[in-house]
Amino acid sequence: MDWFMGKSRRKDKDSPTPVQEEPRQYLEDTLVAESIAAKVDFEKLVRIPVNIDRNEWLATNTISFFEHINLMYGTISEYCTPAGCNSMTGPGGTQYLWFDEKGKKCKCAAPQYVDFVMTFIQKTISEESVFPTKYGNPFPSSFEVLVKKIHRYLFHVLAHIYHAHYKEMVTFGIHGHLNTVFKHFMTMNKEFKLIDEKETDILDSLCRSLEVTEKLADRDQTEDKENIQGATAATAVS
Repeated sequence: MDWFMGKSRRKDKDSPTPVQEEPRQYLEDTLVAESIAAKVDFEKLVRIPVNIDRNEWLATNTISFFEHINLMYGTISEYCTPAGCNSMTGPGGTQYLWFDEKGKKCKCAAPQYVDFVMTFIQKTISEESVFPTKYGNPFPSSFEVLVKKIHRYLFHVLAHIYHAHYKEMVTFGIHGHLNTVFKHFMTMNKEFKLIDEKETDILDSLCRSLEVTEKLADRDQTEDKENIQGATAATAVS
């Protein structure tokens, strides 16, 4: 069976079983503050350099994020078992499902889901016709659609790590690395609008704590004002 799409769902709000507020260790101030690149301006880091093709930039960063997130998950993979993580979950009662090519839902354990994700991404980025490495080979017209799918999958993995395995990351002392990867990843996604906001809202609190959303929002507002002022000035001159 070919697995090709990951989707998420929320638990029924009208469920008779009361849902308690889950502990979110990753929002503790002392842990949020820890990062291996606290002084890095990720907003500038994700911008396309001059004379670099957009698809080339997306391809390079997508491969890098895949390698880093795969490594992050690998550090706690022995704790992510079918018994302990019998479904692929994220914060706020989110559960990620797989759909086969016929649209049939599949609830699978987290390690199996992650295996599907990483296998799909590895296969995709290795295809020359999709992620070309040779000079002159064009990107397919569907390239950005595939990039968006890959980033959505990678977000699911990050969401599961924060939700179910953050304590292990803290125990190993690598939560600062995780925060850095997450901040870089989310800044990239917000800059290029690769993941729907409805998908990422489960970690909005972490984005705010890491000052991802606010900085981009402030810059967008500033650029909008500058564009309006520029247009007004041009109109006045003409």
